[in-house]
Amino acid sequence: MAWLLLVAFYRSACGPARRRAVSWYARPVHRTAATVMAAALLAGCAAHTARETVRFPNATPGAPVAIEATLIRPAGPGPFPAVVQLHGCGGIDAQSVRWARWLAERGYVALVVDSFGPRRLKGDCRSGPDDPPLTARFDDAFGALRYLQSQTYVRADRVAAIGWSQGGVYAMAVINGPSLERARGRGVSQPTIGSTTGGFAAGIGVYPGGCFSLVKEQVVRPLLVLIGEADDWTPAAKCREMVEAMRSRGADATIVAYPGAYHYFDVEGQRLEVLAQVENENRPGGFGATVSYQAEAAADAYRRVEDFLARHLK
Repeated sequence: MAWLLLVAFYRSACGPARRRAVSWYARPVHRTAATVMAAALLAGCAAHTARETVRFPNATPGAPVAIEATLIRPAGPGPFPAVVQLHGCGGIDAQSVRWARWLAERGYVALVVDSFGPRRLKGDCRSGPDDPPLTARFDDAFGALRYLQSQTYVRADRVAAIGWSQGGVYAMAVINGPSLERARGRGVSQPTIGSTTGGFAAGIGVYPGGCFSLVKEQVVRPLLVLIGEADDWTPAAKCREMVEAMRSRGADATIVAYPGAYHYFDVEGQRLEVLAQVENENRPGGFGATVSYQAEAAADAYRRVEDFLARHLK
């Protein structure tokens, strides 16, 4: 099955979505176990951060979905820059919370969006008849943006998106000019701040899927892509082709590929293994992906994300 074709799903957004046009990239987890792990981590948040569960409507015109998210922010009135986190096809897990805490400790409001829980999706990285429309997670991201921009402790013009694997393509889509135009065509417009457009200020894709669908497109805000050179689930070659093509047309886009690193190189404790049951169009038979934590790549990724956000949000 083909990965998420952003061009196709926005052009056909006014009609029924082509649900089978997606391969579910990202960390497969049992939702109950993941929820318990995430809750335990949240309970241990440092005293100088505040956390809460928030709800907001997504941006789907005429039929908004109520989305739940975990918000972790620095103590104090702010206003602070903010980051919308978009999970992979396994849904929210402990690593999502680690990143949110790390961001809050550095002065960012982190909003961990749960696109699967409200829709009762399994998060097993396999497509099925209950998959939401391909535009759903794009709309979730913009609902999250609108929510953050309505908060007095958030700098409305300093909100970035970061996504992992399946979430990574959406973190790129929300700053992709043609994607934004197609979204406007179905009634999803960027917020405005005063007299200026107030969309996402920057985007980060961590081993993102869907790079091939954006090779001929163009981001309009700064983009950072972090990926493993050995990734056999979301191949680095296509992401490199995408970034180089965008840069040739003047985009502020950067890619860092880590030699020998696989999918989940930032997931602490992830052993080297092949996930045999996940869908993967890049392997014979359409299933299986190699994953592993790599400490050196993870450390560099954190450093680059910190530098990127400081440059574009502060």
